[in-house]
Amino acid sequence: MSTATALPDPAFSADRLLGGRKVLHRQPRTPLEWVDVIRQGISSATVDVLAKTLHLSQNELASALAIPERTLVRRKREGTLSSEESAKVVRLARVVERAEQVFEDLVPALDWLKAPNAALGGDTPLSLLDTDIGAQTVMDTLGRIEHGVYG
Repeated sequence: MSTATALPDPAFSADRLLGGRKVLHRQPRTPLEWVDVIRQGISSATVDVLAKTLHLSQNELASALAIPERTLVRRKREGTLSSEESAKVVRLARVVERAEQVFEDLVPALDWLKAPNAALGGDTPLSLLDTDIGAQTVMDTLGRIEHGVYG
């Protein structure tokens, strides 16, 4: 698949978790469009949308994103996340979307993300999303669950 090809929903529909067009001001459909959104910086309003949707406190969300809580508060005042912070937010949303796809509902997906997991060394999937490698490991684990390797 070419990087310019539109990706099928829900595989890359993280925009819904981030507040959609109302917050993003556009609906990215391709990886390159997401790169542009991330580089421009996502509205800090997405922090509240994501925390509410994921049933996380500001502190829990800050920890999952590896962004200091004080920085998130400052970004809310400023109105825009940096490109690095935006990338972390999009990464979290993509993993949540994938978990929702695998578990076929947001509630069990969130339960799975917040529970210690033997396949992840006893860590919660959510606690691993602060790094690219951790997020990829969570995505790989979701793929194994989808194919019946892990229960």
